[in-house]
Amino acid sequence: MEIRIEVEADIAGVRKVEEASFPTKAEATLVDRLRADGSIVISLVAVENGNIVGHVVFSRMEFPRRSLGLGPVCVLASHRQRGVAAALIRRSLNLSKQEGWAIVFVLGDPTYYKRLGFDPELAQGFTSPYAGPHLMALPLQPDASREGLAQYAQAFALLD
Repeated sequence: MEIRIEVEADIAGVRKVEEASFPTKAEATLVDRLRADGSIVISLVAVENGNIVGHVVFSRMEFPRRSLGLGPVCVLASHRQRGVAAALIRRSLNLSKQEGWAIVFVLGDPTYYKRLGFDPELAQGFTSPYAGPHLMALPLQPDASREGLAQYAQAFALLD
């Protein structure tokens, strides 16, 4: 399996994977909006036999400065439980750190994301409509913010 940066020719395949991976089209529409408004910083695809089987997006957050939001991340049902999502996330985290991003936030299952380094306790100092046990943070730089406002890109406010 190859993990690589999304290219324009991947967009239709990415949308198919997003739509197949979630109960509604909301996440696929979110990715389209993030792409359209220029909020996407990292978009990786997992490709097997020429077909996209997984996708992850890291988008620029409004606050704090130098922060990214992870999500959505998806993998086709036929390829789950094989480490595809974790590989996509780890590669994206490495790129984020290399590019100098300070902190990454995710909203999800703590059991899953803790094994990737995210921690709800690291997000407790942030005010967010998503505040609670499912909002987690992972500082990438020693000078990363530890408190303040955690605000995702505007496209998230339009989620159905």
